[in-house]
Amino acid sequence: QVQLVESGGGLVQPGGSLRLSCAASGSRFRIYVMGWYRQAPGKQREVVAVITSGGSINYADSVKGRFTISRDNAKNTVYLQMNSLKPEDTAVYYCNVADTREIYWGQGTQVTVSS
Repeated sequence: QVQLVESGGGLVQPGGSLRLSCAASGSRFRIYVMGWYRQAPGKQREVVAVITSGGSINYADSVKGRFTISRDNAKNTVYLQMNSLKPEDTAVYYCNVADTREIYWGQGTQVTVSS
């Protein structure tokens, strides 16, 4: 059974920063792709950033230049450093990982950017 544990969400003022982390455990197969998605109220879930085991990265245009995704392959952990946060970044952020057999989702962590 694969479990994803997310942490780092919270309330922050515009312009502030948060760092999200997601640790995957219990996988019997290599995890090659890890990423972050988010879902705001009334909207569909969207990709924020993804990173492969080789270090290839893709960002959504809306976060490019402000967010940084990274991973520790030895720990099967992915991070999302979020700087210069805007109110439109408010959403539930979900960790996503893919091994050679399955795709897994974290429980979600709330990020609220508000004055």
